[in-house]
Amino acid sequence: MATLKDVAALAGVGMSTASRAISGKGPISADAAARVKAAIEALNFRPSSIGRAMATQSLGMVGLFVPTFFGSYYGTILKQTDTELRAVRRHVVVATGSGELSPREQAIDAVRYLIGRDCDGVVVISHDLLDEDLIMLHAMHPKMVFLNRAFDQLPDASFCADHRRGGELAARTLLDHGHRDIAVISGPFTSSDNRMRLEGFFAALATEGIARDDVVLIESDFSPEGGYAATQHLLEQKRRFTGLFCANDTMAVSALARFHQAGISVPHEISVIGYDDDYSAAYAAPGLTSVHIPTAELTQNAVRWLVNQCYRTEWEIFREFPVSVTMRESVAQAPGATVSARKAAGVESA
Repeated sequence: MATLKDVAALAGVGMSTASRAISGKGPISADAAARVKAAIEALNFRPSSIGRAMATQSLGMVGLFVPTFFGSYYGTILKQTDTELRAVRRHVVVATGSGELSPREQAIDAVRYLIGRDCDGVVVISHDLLDEDLIMLHAMHPKMVFLNRAFDQLPDASFCADHRRGGELAARTLLDHGHRDIAVISGPFTSSDNRMRLEGFFAALATEGIARDDVVLIESDFSPEGGYAATQHLLEQKRRFTGLFCANDTMAVSALARFHQAGISVPHEISVIGYDDDYSAAYAAPGLTSVHIPTAELTQNAVRWLVNQCYRTEWEIFREFPVSVTMRESVAQAPGATVSARKAAGVESA
């Protein structure tokens, strides 16, 4: 296998000149650069990643922890992270949780693994980690950023949308379509972003005189299986509801499937609104109305902020991520809503 010394000898330059030509850093004449390039091609030379790391004190890798590889939400994060790092000729190393440990312990072990692999920086997305866990992990590796997590102790390293506002918009969408008999399939109650969207949701309902106890609330886990099982539980309760809020799109799509199997028409009998507006929502049947969280933009700015810390780049960083609702076919006027209710909601008659 050819070495840097072989390249330098064939090109007729010193090893330091050959190294500068390969790294693109430092002064070198056009003639010397051309000879080094020709020698590399002739010898089929591949620079050693270990050698580069020793020279630059960097492996050129950023770690990313995600709780699971499944789902379009995490797919968006993975894709955007890879895109941002490739733009600066760096690469992503991904870890996820697995095994018999609790989700919290899995997350801690996975982040420690990335730190132990000498990643230049680490991106963490987890609703299972506690604040004290984030403090501990950040102390182990200060070049760390937290995605989809509002963390007051480290605000510069935290990138998160306004989930309380997202919950308010979900409730407002159902209310504006005349729904007052409402059910919710929640994510884990321990999840901070889930708690915020529920707070916003129930606060908006309260302004219309709908108490939290009047709403059927089922805790689930953000998974397809969890959404399906929670929907089945709703149906078994036989408690009337015309509007359903699911705390993410993955569970909402499962709810649509279970309603279809049960012969329940969406949106004519039950309206469904999801959360995240990931790319699966537009292809659901019917199309899924969803609270739009700008996940790609969140990821882009979180990763760019970390790249700035690791590699002294100067990306402009944005921290405002407007939340909105993308209307599709899964939400319609509540069955039996009065004309006055429609007018009060600002919804025209068909």
